[in-house]
Amino acid sequence: MSQLHVRAEPGSVAPVVLLPGDPDRATLIAETLLDSPQLYNEYRHLYGYTGRYRGLEVSVQTTGMGCPSMAIVAEELIRLGAQRLVRVGTCGAVAPDVAPGDLVVATASVPNDGTTRHYLRGATHAPAADFSVAQALTAAAYRLGRRTHTGLIQTDDAFYAVTQDDVRGMARRGVLAVEMEASALFTLGALRGVSTGCVLVVSNNIGDDTFLPAEQLRPAVLDMVTAALDAMVELAGA
Repeated sequence: MSQLHVRAEPGSVAPVVLLPGDPDRATLIAETLLDSPQLYNEYRHLYGYTGRYRGLEVSVQTTGMGCPSMAIVAEELIRLGAQRLVRVGTCGAVAPDVAPGDLVVATASVPNDGTTRHYLRGATHAPAADFSVAQALTAAAYRLGRRTHTGLIQTDDAFYAVTQDDVRGMARRGVLAVEMEASALFTLGALRGVSTGCVLVVSNNIGDDTFLPAEQLRPAVLDMVTAALDAMVELAGA
């Protein structure tokens, strides 16, 4: 049956799904990088498409902003048959050697969000990506030649709450960058027994109001998604 929010017919969602937050980005990915993309959901502007990349069937599904929306979409995709879910989004840099335009592949995420705590009923947990997915994403990103960092990120609920004053302490704890969805995705991967990953474009340095210009962000996003798609093809053939 169709789900409440991802109103897709059974069989219309591929086992491999890329997860951008932005609906316009989902459309860009589908129309630019997939062969013969078909729209399977537009309810609430949670645009979802299925097409092929290098022969592999792949879906691209909008998640919206934040962990609550990510959790709803991921749960429904899993019910529709998704087996590997990879977030493709943007982040703010924390580590001093991470710069706008770079890529960040997450191995795990500090769960500074309410959704993860709600799912775990207060239990301690370290949300982590599937190692094989993180490894494949890193290798694919390096092959494209874009500067790439692999390691720990942090997931926050409040976009404007993290300031430059927080950066030094976060960096000392090994955090590379901050975003808003990965910890919920990784936690659901563990709870539901599916494979998850996350690759991000750095859009800015935390505390700096200057963001990567659109003419630089778009090619960086397409490089990131190409790396993610190449990694999915590699894993499918492993």
